[in-house]
Amino acid sequence: MRDIRGETRAPSNATIPAITSSWETPMNALAGETSPYLLQHADNPVEWYPWGPEALAKAARENKPILLSIGYSACHWCHVMAHESFEDPATAAVMNEGFVNIKVDREERPDLDKIYQTAQYLLTQNQGGWPLTMFLTPDDQVPFLGGTYFPPEPRHGLPAFRDLLQRVRAAYAEREADIRAQNTEVLAALTAMQTPDATQPAPPDAAPLATAREQAARAFDHRLGGFGRAPKFPHPTSLERLLRDYARSGGADEHALHMATFTLQRMADGGIYDHLGGGFYRYSTDNQWMIPHFEKMLYDNGPLLALYAHAWQLSGNPRFATVVDETIAWVAREMTAPAGGFYSSLDADSEGVEGRYYAWQAGEIEDIIGPEAYAPFARRFGLTRKANFEGNWHLHVVAQYHEIANVLGGDPAHHETLVEAARRQLFEARAQRVRPGLDDKILTSWNALMIKGLAIAGEIFNRADAIDAAHAAIDFIRNELWRDGRLLATCKDGHAHLGAYLDDYAFLLDALLHALAARWRSEDLDFAIALAECLLTHFEDRETGGFFFTAHDHESLILRSKPLADDALPAGNGVAAAALARLGHLLGEMRYLDASTRTLRAAWGSIAHAPGAHNALLIALEEHLEPPTLIVLRGNDSELRRWKNPANANYAPKRLSFAIPADATNLPGLLGAREPRGAVTAYVCQGSHCLAPITDFAAFERAID
Repeated sequence: MRDIRGETRAPSNATIPAITSSWETPMNALAGETSPYLLQHADNPVEWYPWGPEALAKAARENKPILLSIGYSACHWCHVMAHESFEDPATAAVMNEGFVNIKVDREERPDLDKIYQTAQYLLTQNQGGWPLTMFLTPDDQVPFLGGTYFPPEPRHGLPAFRDLLQRVRAAYAEREADIRAQNTEVLAALTAMQTPDATQPAPPDAAPLATAREQAARAFDHRLGGFGRAPKFPHPTSLERLLRDYARSGGADEHALHMATFTLQRMADGGIYDHLGGGFYRYSTDNQWMIPHFEKMLYDNGPLLALYAHAWQLSGNPRFATVVDETIAWVAREMTAPAGGFYSSLDADSEGVEGRYYAWQAGEIEDIIGPEAYAPFARRFGLTRKANFEGNWHLHVVAQYHEIANVLGGDPAHHETLVEAARRQLFEARAQRVRPGLDDKILTSWNALMIKGLAIAGEIFNRADAIDAAHAAIDFIRNELWRDGRLLATCKDGHAHLGAYLDDYAFLLDALLHALAARWRSEDLDFAIALAECLLTHFEDRETGGFFFTAHDHESLILRSKPLADDALPAGNGVAAAALARLGHLLGEMRYLDASTRTLRAAWGSIAHAPGAHNALLIALEEHLEPPTLIVLRGNDSELRRWKNPANANYAPKRLSFAIPADATNLPGLLGAREPRGAVTAYVCQGSHCLAPITDFAAFERAID
């Protein structure tokens, strides 16, 4: 495939247009948007438009290439490019003269982001990222050139952004035929990526589970934890896969457990974790988990909350319990809207500087906590070493309390008491700083990930407050983002809009099942069924199986993608397949089970080719081959908890238990026949195979042991 970048040159007489407008009070077409990211650009001198009919029609009418810029509110390099280029009147003049400029929030429009990130890779053979900068032909929105961040001056092998603009403008004027020919290749390649590989065997088997396990072992960093080299990302779905491998082996695969728990320990001790306020940053820029990219995303912390709760079940590691407690506290304190939904992210920057809110001067810390506490605190968090972040210190654990006692003398418990008090003091002092920006839009899919995390953690640790928070978010979504039997994707300041995507439906269905397991509410089951029906009606590919990312009545784009591989989020097809199968087993609804099987068959070529990239689908595959155990408990509220406790005592990823009060009526499907026959009756089923109803508690314990 051709890449025209090396073939285009600005003519020797190219000049930057003179600036004739005053930008003292600029406003563009973004001013009426709800996205915090788009609003960050509403006063740029660039004539930005949101993606929509007005901008697309203007581009076609004027035959100007589209400059598509995709980013998000918490993105540090998005801010850098904005300050360097989009706030610069000279650069804006070039953009306005030669292009129709469109800004997209990738969190509101993941459909566009998925398409153009894929296209960027096809054009450049380089990984994408944000800000994503793409140039599209005006009548069909096909990309012909792309990249990510471009600097204002040439550096690191990247052209100056203004020079690039001139070259692209000239290329479109002089070589449109070549660009159109390349577009044909791009569209063909994009379409081919959505076509199932018919050469692979259709019946799914267990081989990819073993291959993925081997791939994880080869990539594992035995010294520092995680996988591969810097930058290091949490990859919670990959770590969950390892915990499930351990469970699947019956406890024999201790190395799988080690890889997961060692990584989680390194992350919890590293700078990727906020040691004062709780919660995880996006990723580590180094291979030691020391210096993060400082944005905090809801979509990372929900899955990590569940993961640390499960890892605690397996290991009993008190550090994992602390992470769960502190992350729940962070979500409640900083990320929860008054009406119950969860905000999207905290910015990496404050006062225009990345990490300023979180980094410290050593003398500043000592002044706050005093010399007695400073001695163990400094050794605990690396302040005795060279400054690790732009002349400041970013906290990360470098010594355990017994090691501190070996150096300073005294009792390790005493040093821990001093350090914990110092943490509280520093947290209070940090709260007085200028806070990072908050992206306060509420996304259905990301809320679902946090709902699931809170439900799992709440059930494992018997945290009613966590389950309450999960239910409040469910109620928010049902009240504000569920309209006329369909989900909406986003809400801000009471304004909900944009038709929801596959991830919204799949993640929420999955979350509802875990919320039902944590605390039964019949209305949540009704909601789950409605979501499952929407998936089958509006998203399923009825010809080849699997689910499209957009609904059948979604805006027509250059591609209707069907994502199978995980990225920062688990693949919606994998989550949908697993959740539909679980709901199908629970209700005895074959349509859901069949849809799950069709998804696995459609994805089989991709799974077999790269198992480690499809961990969400591997979870669905595992439960297809070995159906999950679903326990339904019916009886008196006073007795249900006692029966439910042993079902949740151990890590059992393929087991869900539902404690349904005796007064719950009109239950659908198989649940209608699960009636109480005494104080409590247990119905234990693996797939379609069920034990006889159990009314004796000791017999129930033996049955699930």
